[in-house]
Amino acid sequence: MIRRVKLTRATGLLILSMACVGLSLFLMAQKDSSSAVIRVNSTLVLVPVSVTDANGQAVRDLTAADFRLEDEGREQTTTLLGEPGKTAIELAILFDVSGSIHDRFQFEQQVAAQFLKVVLKPNDSVSVFSIGMTPKLVQPRTRDNAAAMNGLLRIQPTKEATAFYDAVADAAQYLRKTAQPGTRRVQVVISDGEDNNSERYRLGETMREMQRADCIFYSINPGGPSIRLNKISLKGQEGMEALATHTGGQAFLPDKAADLEAVFRQIAAELQAQYLLGFYVSHPRADGGFRRISVRVPKQPELRVRARQGYYAPTAP
Repeated sequence: MIRRVKLTRATGLLILSMACVGLSLFLMAQKDSSSAVIRVNSTLVLVPVSVTDANGQAVRDLTAADFRLEDEGREQTTTLLGEPGKTAIELAILFDVSGSIHDRFQFEQQVAAQFLKVVLKPNDSVSVFSIGMTPKLVQPRTRDNAAAMNGLLRIQPTKEATAFYDAVADAAQYLRKTAQPGTRRVQVVISDGEDNNSERYRLGETMREMQRADCIFYSINPGGPSIRLNKISLKGQEGMEALATHTGGQAFLPDKAADLEAVFRQIAAELQAQYLLGFYVSHPRADGGFRRISVRVPKQPELRVRARQGYYAPTAP
C-alpha cells in the first residue's frame, strides 16, 4: 500500500515535469511563430515624394499629417523621415559612352561634374557607372566629391553598343547592397536610352530591380527633339519615361545643349526639397507580389505630387 502511494507520487512528478517541458516548448514555439509574423509584417517601405505648386515651385512646409498614402487602396499610417531634402542621398550617376551620344560629350561631363558639386552634402554618397557594351563601375561608392568628379571626368567616349537596361539594373542592385538604411536612393542617367546589347534585363525586369532597391530614376537625354524622327530613339526615350514614372522621378529631353545646366539645377533643387515618407507593410499576403501605392495631399488638391507607384511585398520566411 505504502509502495503504491510512493509510485503514484513519482509518476505524478514525472507527469508534471513532462507537462512543464511541453508547456515550455509550446511557449517557445509560439514565441518563434510570433517573431516570424513580426518579421514579415515589419517591413518598412520608403517613399520619396516630390511636391510642387502650380508654378512648379517646390513645396517644403508639409507634415506627415498632410499626406494620404494608400497601399492597394488602404490608407496607411505614415512617418516623415527627416525634414524635406535633409535625409541622406545615395546617388548613382550613369554616363552613356556609346556611339549614339558622341556629340557634346565633354560638355555633358563638365555639367554633370558641376551637378555633383552642387547636390552632394557631407552625408551623401555617390557611385559612377558608364553605359557601354557592358556596365562598368567607374567609381565605387564614396563620400569624396573630388574622387567622384574625377571618376566621371575619366570616362571616355567609345563606339560600342549599348547595354542600357543591364547598366540601370546593375546600378540599382549596387545601391540596394551598399546604401545605408533610411536613405534616398537615386539614379541620374545621361543617355538616349537606346539599348542594343543588354543580355540580362529588359524594361520590365529593370523596373522591378529599381522598385526593389527603393530607387528613383532621373534621365537626361542629350539627343534633343530630333529623336522623334527616329523610331529607335523614340523607343529609348519612352523607356526612360516609363522608368521615371514608375519610380517617381523625371525624364528630361532638353531642346539644346545650353539647357543641360538648367535641367541639372532642376534635379538638384528637387532632391533638396524632397520628402521621405515611410510606412510599415500591413497587407496580409506576404507573397512577394507587386503592391500599388498612391500618395496625395487631400487638403491641397492643386499640388502636384510625384512618388513611386508601388513596391514588392516581403515573402514569408
